[in-house]
Amino acid sequence: MKITDIRFGMLRVPLKTPFKTALRTVEQVEDVVVTIHTDTGHIGYGEAPATAVITGDTHGSIIEAIQKYIAPRILGQDIANLNRITQLIQNALEKNSSAKAAVEIAVYDLFGQLYDAPLYKMLGGGDPVVTTDITISVDYIDKMVADSVKAVERGFESLKIKVGKDIGIDLERIKAIYAAVEDRALLRLDVNQGWTAKQAVYALQSLEDAGVRLELVEQPVKAQDLEGLKFVTERVHTPIMADESVFGPTQVIELIRMRAADIINIKLMKTGGISNAIYIADIAGMYQVECMIGCMLETSISVAAAVHVAVAKANVITKIDLDGPSLCAFNPVDGGVIFNESEISITDAPGLGIREIRGLEPIAS
Repeated sequence: MKITDIRFGMLRVPLKTPFKTALRTVEQVEDVVVTIHTDTGHIGYGEAPATAVITGDTHGSIIEAIQKYIAPRILGQDIANLNRITQLIQNALEKNSSAKAAVEIAVYDLFGQLYDAPLYKMLGGGDPVVTTDITISVDYIDKMVADSVKAVERGFESLKIKVGKDIGIDLERIKAIYAAVEDRALLRLDVNQGWTAKQAVYALQSLEDAGVRLELVEQPVKAQDLEGLKFVTERVHTPIMADESVFGPTQVIELIRMRAADIINIKLMKTGGISNAIYIADIAGMYQVECMIGCMLETSISVAAAVHVAVAKANVITKIDLDGPSLCAFNPVDGGVIFNESEISITDAPGLGIREIRGLEPIAS
């Protein structure tokens, strides 16, 4: 099975409600879809969103990176040589992690198809069912409380609360949501780099003193501020998770060495795909550091790949934040992973199991 062509499409899916964080507001998913074609007729699917404020990737840069740098290196390669292909992808150019991820996901999809097995079995196997949280966007307090209660009523047992715009109001938001869903759901706080280290310590100590118990707090400080992250981690009881501070394996090693966080958030769009995500999970496992696996605003194409990784590395990836498809107004993918509110399950279909993507707009290459 050899790679003969790489094509692009744009997939647009409206969200059920606007996605609001301290960094941005988004009303629909707009992702580049990559299809890798082979001489056997098999097709592998990958996907990448434009997340300029986090990874630096735009739609244009994703397509350009693949067309000009990645594709020329992997065309003609045999899918059986998976390690060689992933090396070619990772070494094609610096950064551009989302472009690399989209191509890697499609290659791993084909790898599973080559051996007629679902991807998670090719990565080591596991229980093909996981449970995800759901994101509650930053908004007016009453709206966030109502959204949280509704999510619990839909069966979600973990809520990821977006904050980070105004620390005083943030504390009110968190206390109101905790009072509304206490004992019915775990709360994960995502600050999206919105606080300083001292603000984070003040806020989290205040919440702890008020009896508010959080499962974790994600990226309270700026991505580059590892000293600030360490400052917070050392001064609060609540577990602190690094997200934007950690893209690749080298950063994970440094973060663990510094003891700057308790948990690491793996995202395929940050790691550049599946190969580095596996490296990160293995490194974290060596040091008994827990991981979460998360996603950007992605559909069930690339999120499916993250689910396969989560199942195969369940001994380390103990927390799941793969709610992208649950936030979409509809699922444009036929086949693949089944997303049913908080429960996500993998079928026995080869690779990612994707049969068709509805509404895909071809992009001339």
